[in-house]
Amino acid sequence: MFEPVRPVRAYERVVEQIESALRRGDLRAGERLPSERELMRQFQVSRSTVREALRVLESNGLLRSRQGDPQGAELLPLSPDTLRRPMDKLARSGEISFEDLLQFRILLDGAASYLAARLHDETQIAAIRSALERLHSTVGAGRTAWSEADVAFHDAIAQATGNPLLQICSAVVRSVATGMIESEIAEAGDSAGLMDRWVRQHSRLFELIDARDGVEAAAQARRDLLEEYGVHLPADRRQLLADWIGS
Repeated sequence: MFEPVRPVRAYERVVEQIESALRRGDLRAGERLPSERELMRQFQVSRSTVREALRVLESNGLLRSRQGDPQGAELLPLSPDTLRRPMDKLARSGEISFEDLLQFRILLDGAASYLAARLHDETQIAAIRSALERLHSTVGAGRTAWSEADVAFHDAIAQATGNPLLQICSAVVRSVATGMIESEIAEAGDSAGLMDRWVRQHSRLFELIDARDGVEAAAQARRDLLEEYGVHLPADRRQLLADWIGS
């Protein structure tokens, strides 16, 4: 019926109150918090508690703080990086399985490819083309160079969607998946051949995005991910994903 009670430290309460004030609009980006001494007085806590709360808020991208600054910490506007940090921690926490990541990436990459195909402008398609050319040039150049080029290619597609949430989520999932890509290349008997196959897949995807064929671009992105990473799943779970994406 009940769950264990987690002790809450004083600095966590300070963080909660400042975050709540930001959400309500009582505090706004560009404003400054009171000095450390004034915060100690208002919250009725020690200086070390105030400093720990400010450190947490700064690590979350909500403020810029300099210890002892008489003007107080400066509040920062919300940005994609504000969301990226907690998402990245969650993805790396060990609470998310490989299958969870693959399912989410199939969902994200399919949506990103569809939107990029339908919405891209000339600058954005040029960026995707440039990333693909870089991918070609890294074949045989080593797993790190390849994985970085692969991430850049997918980042360019996400940018072309114009959706910051999709860009953030995709970037976090890809950053975790990068290690998996590098491991697969390292274990491949013919790593250059593996990279070559991936280049062909990415080239097909680019052609569909360039042609503004959103439906087929989304399907291609989902099929490519299942083909490459589905082999690491049990047969029944792989079939589940195949049924989902119609492969």
